[in-house]
Amino acid sequence: MCQRGNPWEPVTKAGWAKLALGTGYSSWTGLVPVASPGNHQVIRFADALVPNPVRPGACRFVEVAILMAMPLAEKSLIEDIRRSARAAGSSVRIGIGDDCAVIRRPRGHEILVTTDFTLENIHFRRAWHTPEVVGRRCLTRGLSDLAAMGGRPLAAFLSLALPADLPRRWVDRFMRGLLTLAHEHNVPLAGGDTAQSPKHILADIVVVGSAPNRTAIVRSGAKPGDRIYVTGELGAGTAALKEFFARQKPHPKDYPRHFHPAPRLEVGEFLRSHQIASAMIDLSDGLSTDLAHICEESRVGAEILADAIPRARVGRKREPVSLKLALDGGEDYELLFTARAGKRVPPTIAGLPLTPIGRITHGKRILLRTSTGTETLQPQGWEHFRR
Repeated sequence: MCQRGNPWEPVTKAGWAKLALGTGYSSWTGLVPVASPGNHQVIRFADALVPNPVRPGACRFVEVAILMAMPLAEKSLIEDIRRSARAAGSSVRIGIGDDCAVIRRPRGHEILVTTDFTLENIHFRRAWHTPEVVGRRCLTRGLSDLAAMGGRPLAAFLSLALPADLPRRWVDRFMRGLLTLAHEHNVPLAGGDTAQSPKHILADIVVVGSAPNRTAIVRSGAKPGDRIYVTGELGAGTAALKEFFARQKPHPKDYPRHFHPAPRLEVGEFLRSHQIASAMIDLSDGLSTDLAHICEESRVGAEILADAIPRARVGRKREPVSLKLALDGGEDYELLFTARAGKRVPPTIAGLPLTPIGRITHGKRILLRTSTGTETLQPQGWEHFRR
């Protein structure tokens, strides 16, 4: 005669849930691993045919509690995000809660749209970056693209794919970092999507902005004779990664451009509205790679002066980064732009220095002039799928 099993017991040890299974011959306790103790619930009780460990070959039906890790409940997660993002700007008429958002387009403006992935173990590591830093960097990537075209943000959309065992606290802190930056630039979060991922965290940010008709700054506007400029300093974004890979723990205060990046929206909009920049791109992949993008789209070459490149000072001793990091580092989220030779370019915009570093040339070669000679500057910044 089959007997029911004993009631299930609560979690008593980190990482494990106990199931007390009475078989009729003895009491046998099975251990079921769970990813996050306390973040699970009983879905249902079910009968199972379990071998008896005391009498080989014998078995009994027992009632087992089926447990599932449930740190994230999609409905409550979306509702919390909706509450946090309620401060919608005047550009969003209908935001989170409907099948689509409804965005108002400023009169006489074109719509700008950009999208960027943030992938665990590619763009961040949980052991290295706090959730707030990951959230801020995620939105920075989209806003920096908008800055590169001189646009003004209207709304952002966030899609998250999260592993089932991810603690809810991590998501809350991620959203805090993202929404803090959103509030700094008055960017309403107007929608998105959530899904379960097999293992790692994936975030996709979509930023919608606008610029007056036919004024958005593109990569293809550079011409021979144009001067080349960069904002701020270069190399700081990747300098922190160099410390991580060296098994050091960089302090966020010593590497603010990595842990607390800021998109150059005000600078980009100034360059567009004053018709200063002829071509522009944000420095997310590294100067050598992003300059190559401008040259390719504009069908021109370039000549860069190594000594003119503003190298960031990082670490406790505020030492300048290497020339290689300044050229190839990436994730600086500064702006690289060109301007006609006769165009007046202010030395600073919004307190941020603008530095001339070279000029656009005929042909397709990109040259780097150093104190010892001239060499071809190969794009050695970040590139996905490179082997």
